[in-house]
Amino acid sequence: MIVSLIAAVPSNGAIGKNNQLIWDLPKDMKFFMDSTMEHNIIMGRKNFESIPEKYRPLRNRTNIIVTRNTEYKAENCFVTHSIKAAIEIAEQNNEKECFIIGGGEIYRQSLEENLVDRMYITHIKSDFDGDTFFPKVDWKKWSKRNLFSHIANSENPHDFDVVCYEK
Repeated sequence: MIVSLIAAVPSNGAIGKNNQLIWDLPKDMKFFMDSTMEHNIIMGRKNFESIPEKYRPLRNRTNIIVTRNTEYKAENCFVTHSIKAAIEIAEQNNEKECFIIGGGEIYRQSLEENLVDRMYITHIKSDFDGDTFFPKVDWKKWSKRNLFSHIANSENPHDFDVVCYEK
């Protein structure tokens, strides 16, 4: 099974503020939805709770939540207490490619523990004010394949590139 990480990361690395997404890029959101549809997705509890309630759990995906809280429950989701255990659930589900979807601490741990085989990164060519940041990555250790680029327009007001990185 391939363990993929998917994230949108602005130039300054800020990926959230007050447990909320800090930009609106429908084209990138469509890429996220299309990429993760029918797959197992792994996220931290705070990330799960930041999803508007009407969209939780994310439809047509197996939602796996990682939390230290042993009492935590989320309807129609798997709840586990480590990223490795979450990956094991995806393997037991015969997943071919699972997706780590955040937040910052889950990204950091999964990269530090060398659990990630592939990354889909939307590099947003803007800075944002945030309190949660994507971890530092030595991009030279990854092979890079550009998937597509976007020039800012009225619907998607920031330039961005979507890149696939593999070990």
